[in-house]
Amino acid sequence: MTDPQVAILQMCLFILAIFLGFPIAFTLVALAVFFGLYAMGPRIFSLLVTNTYDIMSNDVLVAVPLFLFMGYVVERANILDRLFHSVQLAARRVPGSLAVATLITCALFATATGIVGAVVTLMGLLAFPAMLRAGYDTRLSAGVVAAGGTLGILIPPSIMLIVYAAAAGVSVVKLYAAAMFPGFLLAGLYLVYVVGRSILQPSVAPKLPESETASIGVGALWWALATSFLPLAILITCVLGAILMGLATPTEAASVGAAGALLLAAGYRALTWDRLKEAVYLTCRTSAMVCFLFIGSWNFSSVFSYLGGEQVVKEAMLALPLNTITFLILTQIIIFILGWPLEWSEIIIIFVPIFLPLLEHFGVDPIFFGILVALNLQTSFLTPPMAMSAYYLKGVAPPHVLLSQIFGGCMPFLSMVFLAMALLYIFPGIALWLPSILY
Repeated sequence: MTDPQVAILQMCLFILAIFLGFPIAFTLVALAVFFGLYAMGPRIFSLLVTNTYDIMSNDVLVAVPLFLFMGYVVERANILDRLFHSVQLAARRVPGSLAVATLITCALFATATGIVGAVVTLMGLLAFPAMLRAGYDTRLSAGVVAAGGTLGILIPPSIMLIVYAAAAGVSVVKLYAAAMFPGFLLAGLYLVYVVGRSILQPSVAPKLPESETASIGVGALWWALATSFLPLAILITCVLGAILMGLATPTEAASVGAAGALLLAAGYRALTWDRLKEAVYLTCRTSAMVCFLFIGSWNFSSVFSYLGGEQVVKEAMLALPLNTITFLILTQIIIFILGWPLEWSEIIIIFVPIFLPLLEHFGVDPIFFGILVALNLQTSFLTPPMAMSAYYLKGVAPPHVLLSQIFGGCMPFLSMVFLAMALLYIFPGIALWLPSILY
């Protein structure tokens, strides 16, 4: 076999290992060592050490554990129930008010945590039963929670965008600026769908009883917002504002955000030793997963490229009659399909770098490509059979709620993701305008 054929065999064995359920990070390292011994002999061990050191000393990745810690502390500070209650009061006159309040809460809370499983689980415990008790359609309620909870991987400060920036070698700051409008565009489309359907089909989102929509004092409403919405909004604004205005690097802003989350939790009297210990443990576990994936992917791709596999992929793509638009569509279809068996971290770290060398040939801005991928990866949480958001919700939903109902509820919101991607294709300025103005 020639070296390029061996490289293709390496990739095929990796895909087979994924479907057999082997741990992905360690499978990557094992295949890198095995095929590296064939390709370069004992030098593979030196390469393994060098790549590991380079990844661990990457300044961009330092922000990952800090933002994760900020998110886990905020998650455990019992802010969500206060936030949902105050937003519900503010939106009580809007059609589908509970669903609207759920989406707004998800969008705001997602910016503070960026952890999909946490947001979906907490809203599944808090908002989902409330909507069911109010007579809301089960599918609509499930779709609102599952879709709203995934916004955290798109809206800054997104962990996914940091990982993409490290893999693509682009500015995290520019990625955050580019993600602002697409993220809130998608959240806006979700809101338009929910309100529109509530108006056209009132039975799926009945009006709340008069006792729950009766006017409350303006002072009481403002106090509810000031003690729940405002502190979290100030924390997020300070962190994102410092990054976007160039006052701090993402790592420095994440440090301030982590300290602010501790102060916020202390202010709500929710900062206990057990909660702090759990937040540190979860931060270490998730950060280790990301770093091990980077180490495995870096070494796997190094051996793959050394054998000529990257050149084979590049030549195969260039041999197709593709222009810029068709190249983008093809890559997004591939990423969409990969989202069925894989999580976003594996797609970003392992497969997206295969396409990155082709961006220059097709004249695609890597910032724009990253935002497209981030939008696309919303679908990996909503598309059966994997649809991790649906499984997170099923784990906390009442027993009578079927997984098929949750899957069905995700479908309209999945179409909103495709609509947002289409708008981004047609109007690239949605992503690129803000970075071009700020930087």
